[in-house]
Amino acid sequence: MIVAGEDKRRRYRESGWWGDKTFADLFAANAAAHPDRLALVDAPNRADFAFGDPQRLTYVELTAEIDRLAGALVKAGIGKDDVLLVQLPNISEFVALYFAAAKIGAIVSPAAVQYRSHELKGMIGVVEPKAFVCATQMKGCDHVGVAAPLLDSIRLMTFGPKAPVGAIDLSAASGDAGALAAHVAANPVDADDIFTICWTSGTTGVPKGVPRSHNHWIAVAGAGYEAMKVGPGDVLLNPFPLINMASIGGITMCWLTSAGTMVLHHPFDPAIYLRQIATERPSLTIAPPAVLNMLLQNEALLASVDLSSLRVIASGSAPLAPAMVRGFQEKLGIVIVNVFGSNEGMSFITGEGDMPDPDKRASLFPRRGTYQRPYGEGRAPNIESRLAPPGGGDPIEADGISGELQIRGPTLFEGYHNAPERTAEAFTADGWFRTGELFEIAEGGDFYRFVGRCKDLIIRGGVNISPEEIDQLLGGHPLLAEACSFSLPCAKMGERIGLAYVPRGGVDVGLPDVTDYLREKDLAVFKLPERLFRFDALPRNVTNKVMRSEVREMALATLEKEA
Repeated sequence: MIVAGEDKRRRYRESGWWGDKTFADLFAANAAAHPDRLALVDAPNRADFAFGDPQRLTYVELTAEIDRLAGALVKAGIGKDDVLLVQLPNISEFVALYFAAAKIGAIVSPAAVQYRSHELKGMIGVVEPKAFVCATQMKGCDHVGVAAPLLDSIRLMTFGPKAPVGAIDLSAASGDAGALAAHVAANPVDADDIFTICWTSGTTGVPKGVPRSHNHWIAVAGAGYEAMKVGPGDVLLNPFPLINMASIGGITMCWLTSAGTMVLHHPFDPAIYLRQIATERPSLTIAPPAVLNMLLQNEALLASVDLSSLRVIASGSAPLAPAMVRGFQEKLGIVIVNVFGSNEGMSFITGEGDMPDPDKRASLFPRRGTYQRPYGEGRAPNIESRLAPPGGGDPIEADGISGELQIRGPTLFEGYHNAPERTAEAFTADGWFRTGELFEIAEGGDFYRFVGRCKDLIIRGGVNISPEEIDQLLGGHPLLAEACSFSLPCAKMGERIGLAYVPRGGVDVGLPDVTDYLREKDLAVFKLPERLFRFDALPRNVTNKVMRSEVREMALATLEKEA
């Protein structure tokens, strides 16, 4: 299924960003060059959250598993462009399934393991899958039981023990090698074919399906590989679910381009995560800002683990605290790379080479620049960008003026799956994608500074205030483990600023503790929070983003009870 237009295909091939290699081609080349190299490692606690013993697979062993699954899919009637709706944790079978689908030209639509019937029903209606794939055992989840009533004519495929009656047991199934070869020969896969349909995080409303081709994904790899200092054969620790830009576009693409070892982790457990760093010796991993803030402030914990293998930790999805970025670099010699991305295809990455100053790296992203593909060829920017006033008007060129980031380029998707109205709303008339993110030009035009989401703006007395700006400053507060600012209704000013916080070590926090700290940072007075709300934990979605709208609703409910 090719959805990119001929003009776009020609343009990006001529620029060198798009080519003829698929995911299956990239993996096969790695396996041919390094058959005995360790390719994939399961989490050591796999049996605790799923089933089976942890696997450690070489490239030749993973190739055999991919071929077995590809044969089983063909035997089950899965053909080119058929959609597999997949709900699996980070286990080796999930990775193998991706490449089996790539080999036969099927499309993988990965769903978060936390999703239930409400989300799955909506996804099924959008992608109309040929099969649903899940695990028979998953801690705290009955994926088979939840999905079964929704499937109707959709085939159920499972990994794990005790496959239900009527399901195809992918743990044991296989196909005929000749039939597989015949299918591959008769159904060639184009690098512009859609390979995945991932989903928006849901923080902006009902999830939308985001189709991406092999070339869309591969175009992301160049910038990530360079900024995150990935080298041939590196070990990469992947704690994010294999469903989104961070995990697929970040770690998985770096793994493919380095022919290295990918170590899986699930669900996020700080103790096991640190143990994997010490034992598997990765050079690169990714982690949420909240985890990195916690680690840096726990000197006893840091002293007890060996982090010496790490060169780079990529982090994003929330503002980074400058104190955290600087602390990791100065105390541990680990570079924090700032990443800002979305499933639609935005991937801004600020490495040490882009911005050596760790304080500035926490909030700046390159506005201009070329990237090197891992093979050494220079490329034009893989993301073209501009800022536009949220209400419309000419593009912004001056420093310090907030505007919506709009992008285009070879990493960008073509439009939401089976959603023409949403696609039309998402793109400008001249073909730029409206990200819904506010940035401003900084550092003499060379960088963008993240300001916030368009819809998250707090408008106090007619003045726009970014909650992310406040959150970022509070990232270094010694009494706060987490903080999230948001708007509260105000009869006088229209809106005022509320702040939800999680105290560090159970120590109570008063409003002066927050406002005095922000005053010390020289924050404008009108941006100071006016009401605090103590939380045991901030609500997060499946990609670990704080759900600001839910925080606000919980705070408003508290105010109603007090009234």
